[in-house]
Amino acid sequence: MSVLLLTHRACLTHDMGEFHPECPDRLRAVLKALDSEDFADLIRETAAPEATVEQLCRVHPRNYVDAILSIRPPEGESVQLDADTAMNHGSAEAALRAAGAAVAAVDAVMGGEVRRAFCATRPPGHHAEPTRPMGFCFFSNAVVAARHAQAEHGAARVAIIDFDVHHGNGSQACVEQDATILYASTHQMPLYPGTGDPMERGVGNVFNIGLRAGSDGTAFREAWEVALLPAIDRFDPDLIVISAGFDAHARDPLAQLRVREADFAWLTASLCGIAEARCGGRVVSLLEGGYDLDALASSTAAHVRALMRS
Repeated sequence: MSVLLLTHRACLTHDMGEFHPECPDRLRAVLKALDSEDFADLIRETAAPEATVEQLCRVHPRNYVDAILSIRPPEGESVQLDADTAMNHGSAEAALRAAGAAVAAVDAVMGGEVRRAFCATRPPGHHAEPTRPMGFCFFSNAVVAARHAQAEHGAARVAIIDFDVHHGNGSQACVEQDATILYASTHQMPLYPGTGDPMERGVGNVFNIGLRAGSDGTAFREAWEVALLPAIDRFDPDLIVISAGFDAHARDPLAQLRVREADFAWLTASLCGIAEARCGGRVVSLLEGGYDLDALASSTAAHVRALMRS
């Protein structure tokens, strides 16, 4: 199975400060894990493009995009946007490359160059609301990808699948009034950001399942197998976009779920199965959370291996 790996060295220059969990070492750990012999067949693109303002403005208002891109403090300085989200001199470019990688991945998959793609980029995106950065995120990368697929490739329906341990409030806020995009998520509840109740249904296109602290892979798989995977299949998407956060792992320091690498691989394979049946195998996956470096590396490897083999 041809899988494209997109990244850019600029994503390493975004730094929100010493001891911040969303750090450049996260991406280094992922890239090192994907540099083993198991992944020799990946098609590698290390110069992910910058997203254009037009592409970002399909999701965010122009004044918001301009405001974020204007924050470029001098080397060694930073600007704090909220309690845990900051920008340094490299943040704006990194955010553009993360969103741009998502767009390029959609072009490659929808254009038939590859069947699947994984974007090893940062900052993540699923907490970024239409007019507010938060939770380490600036632009809603998954929704930028979905809107690009619709605008440039004629995709009628796009499914955004989010298994990060934190609910993707930003992704949901961007799509909850649009029935052409499905958003499905498992996440720990209660936990930051406090959204993701099952009663949040949008216009019937939002599917949330909260998992209690301590829930393991059995509960994780049951939530997807019983409720979410059938909903995705019924939606009949033209493209599946995955918000691939690995902080539901048992070793992650920011949450208390007990998911393991095999569970991430199982879900990835299940999503690829739906993609094979419904949309020619087309899957675009974007790195979101994951803050134990070893668990992040091994979980990402399991995920990408499943993209390649399923």
